Amino acid sequence: MLFRTTLSESQKRNYIKAVLCLAEKPPKTPAAIAAGAKSRYDDFVVTHIQQTMSIHFTGNFLSWHRYYVWAYEQALRNECGYEGYQPYWNWGLYQDPRISPIFDGSATSLSGDGACVAGRKAICVPNDADCAVRLEPADGGGCVTSGPFAKTIAENITVNPQADGLGYNPRCLSRDLSTEALKSATEERIVSLILNSQDITTFQDTMQYVVTGDLGVHGAGHYGIGGDANGDLYNSPSDPAFFAHHAMVDLTWWTWQNLGPGTRQNAVAGTVTFMNNPPSRNASLADGLDLGYSGVQNITIGKVMDTLAGPFCYVYS
Repeated sequence: MLFRTTLSESQKRNYIKAVLCLAEKPPKTPAAIAAGAKSRYDDFVVTHIQQTMSIHFTGNFLSWHRYYVWAYEQALRNECGYEGYQPYWNWGLYQDPRISPIFDGSATSLSGDGACVAGRKAICVPNDADCAVRLEPADGGGCVTSGPFAKTIAENITVNPQADGLGYNPRCLSRDLSTEALKSATEERIVSLILNSQDITTFQDTMQYVVTGDLGVHGAGHYGIGGDANGDLYNSPSDPAFFAHHAMVDLTWWTWQNLGPGTRQNAVAGTVTFMNNPPSRNASLADGLDLGYSGVQNITIGKVMDTLAGPFCYVYS
């Protein structure tokens, strides 16, 4: 059994080295499928873009992303010599993400904020037509200028030269670290989500802001990082911080599951389409999870519900 936990300084450097290694390796995704895939890292971005509308606000949201983060961890370990495990970003630990060791721009961080871009308009979530949450710009918004990913190029970003978002469209990694967004992911909000969700429907809907009227902890993490990638539901994995964020999503789900393993371990709710549009059947444990060219085998939801079974053998600390 392994532990996903806080990393030492040397472990952080090794993790960063492995992520940069993955970005240097050639892709497995054929150019005919995604011309914008230029590296193994991009393979993970591509499969997320391709499946976005069937892995968010669906019955497989939590399970698909659990398997996805694990597959990424396996690529770092098996292809880039990383000997540790996927770290998570505890959203509530620092009120201001800019002083968090994860985003402080140091050599052992996941890089810092973007350069300040003045004159930007507020962001409406989920969209301008349905502005449930209005976020004013923070102090960044431009290209990341510090830390190990300051020169990172995101290959697939919408608006894209191809309608499917898979064309080659290189841009810098941008961020807009937002304390305002992260007010929806404080320690109090995380604890409330876990303790006050008596069933999986309530848990995942609250996490994804369906019933809260705010960002939910999932949305808060993405918009708390900000920038082109994190404001793009399809392309968000092009920011390396995505995987630390979704490891925390998984930790939160794992904690909730372990408070009622008899009823929660295999609890699934929701349909197989984005907010049930178009209307579709309910998801089930027998449904398959396909990660495209990420390098792992297809599997069923039922095989990834327990972090100590199936392909997994990990817990959080």
